[in-house]
Amino acid sequence: MLTEKRICQECSEPLYGRADKKFCCDQCRNTFNNRNNSDVNRIVRNINYALRRNRRILSELNDSEKTRLERNRLIMHGFSFKYFTHTRAAKNGTVYYFCYEMGYVPLDEEDVLIVSNESVG
Repeated sequence: MLTEKRICQECSEPLYGRADKKFCCDQCRNTFNNRNNSDVNRIVRNINYALRRNRRILSELNDSEKTRLERNRLIMHGFSFKYFTHTRAAKNGTVYYFCYEMGYVPLDEEDVLIVSNESVG
């Protein structure tokens, strides 16, 4: 019976042991996976950073349960309206945009109302 020589997917060293083994050691496995996942990890990391920044900005600018302020003030602090974790519709049909537990609702072209998840009816 002729057996095919198996080699490590990272360093091309011969493999010994289990028939389904793909890497010669943990270092090769980690290096291989880190390289293959780096682009995906970078995208996710950047989105998570934007979501956390948005949440922090909403939290810092919310003086009470609900705070009305100009949309431009959020933008000046670095807020990105592109990123939010979820939406929620109030009983009256108004759609709130949330970054975790902090949210906002556009009131008109210039103003938004900042709210916390508990204050939405």
